[in-house]
Amino acid sequence: MTIIEMREKRAKLWATMEGFLDTHRNDKGVLSPEDDATYTAMEQDLNDLSNEIRRMERRDAMEAELSKPVSKPIKETPEKPAVPEKTGRASNAYKEDFGRHLRGKTPIHNVLSESVDQDGGYLVPEEFEKEIIKGLDAANVIRGLAKVFTTHHDRKIPLAIGRSVANWTLENAAFTESNPTFGQKQIDAFKLTDLIRLSSELLQDSEFNLEEYIAAEFARAFGVAEEEAFCVGTGVNQPTGIFTANGGEVGVTAAATNAITADELISLVYALKSPYRRNAKFLMNDATVSMIRKLKDGNGAYLWQPSVQAGQPDRLLGYELYTSPYVPVVAGGAFTVAFGDFKNYWIGDRAGRTVQRLNELYATNGQIGYVATERVDGKVILSEGIQLLKMKAGSGS
Repeated sequence: MTIIEMREKRAKLWATMEGFLDTHRNDKGVLSPEDDATYTAMEQDLNDLSNEIRRMERRDAMEAELSKPVSKPIKETPEKPAVPEKTGRASNAYKEDFGRHLRGKTPIHNVLSESVDQDGGYLVPEEFEKEIIKGLDAANVIRGLAKVFTTHHDRKIPLAIGRSVANWTLENAAFTESNPTFGQKQIDAFKLTDLIRLSSELLQDSEFNLEEYIAAEFARAFGVAEEEAFCVGTGVNQPTGIFTANGGEVGVTAAATNAITADELISLVYALKSPYRRNAKFLMNDATVSMIRKLKDGNGAYLWQPSVQAGQPDRLLGYELYTSPYVPVVAGGAFTVAFGDFKNYWIGDRAGRTVQRLNELYATNGQIGYVATERVDGKVILSEGIQLLKMKAGSGS
C-alpha cells in the first residue's frame, strides 16, 4: 500500500469515527461501554495508520537523499562563490615582503618586483599606491577637476586643428572640398622624487605604522609639487601649467594691472564656448577671490556667493569656484583667473610608483633614507576649453 492510499484510508476512518460519535451518543452525550470499546479500537487503528504514514515518509525522504550524486554535498545552504586569490602587487605576500623591506628585514616570500628603470627600488603594493593616490587627490585641487588616467608608455593624442566646413550645394553641382587639419599632443612621464629620513630607533618601534606614514608623507609632498606644476609648470622636465602661454587660451585681457572688474569676469564667461560652459568652473588664487568678493552686477547683487552647504564650493556668477595657492596673483601681465571645463586638462600617471630604502647614506647619523619616485605629466589638450583672464602688462613686463 502506498502513502497516498494509506492517507486516503486514514481520512475515511476519521470520517467514520466522527459519524460514529454523532450517531451513537446517548441522551447524556456519552457512548455506551460497548460503543466506547468500538470507538477506542477505531482510534487505535487511526494511530497505527498515522505512525505508518510517518514511517513511510521518513523512508522516502532517506531514499531521496541517498539517491543524490555523491559528488555534491548533502546540505541545504548554497556554497559561497570562491574569492579569487590576489596576485602580483595586490597579494598579501607582496604587501608583507614590502613592509619587511621598508624595515630592513629579509623578505620571506621573494615576490618583490624591482623597478624597470635605473631608479632602483621596489614597486609599491597596489594598496600602498592607492593610499598615495588618495592623498594626492586630497592635497591637489586640480587632480579633482582634471581628466586623470594611468598609462604604461608615452601617449600621443590626435587633435583636430582645423575643422571641416559645410557648404550649400546645388543639385548635380560639384562638391566643395573641406580639408580639416590634424595635430597631436604627447603626454610624457616626468620624474618626481621625494627623499625623507627616519631614525633607526623609530623604525624599531613596533607601534609605529611605517607604511602609513610613508604613504601620507609622499602623497603630501607629491601633491604640493604636482599642483604647482599643473598651475604654472614650464613643460620642461615637468608638466605644462594651465596658467601659462602654453596652457589655457586668453579670453579676456584686463584693462588694469592691479584690478579686475565685474564686466571682465562676465566677458570671460562668454569667451568660453557654450558646450564647455555646461561643466565650467572658476579657478584662481585666494588673494584674487578677496578682491572680486566685493564686485556686484548691474542689479546690485554680489557676483560671489558663499557656499550654504558643507562640502560644496563657493560660486561666482553661478559657477563653482575653486582656489589654489599656486595660481598667479593679480599683477601686470599675469594669468590670474581660469574659467572652463578642466576635463580638458589631462593628467597622465605612469603606472608603478617605487620606494627605495637607503641603508648606508645616513648610517652615521643613525638614520635610514627612503626615496619615492613617480612619473607624471599634465597639459591642456584643448585650449579653447579653458579661458584665461590676463592682466594688463605692467611697465616692466
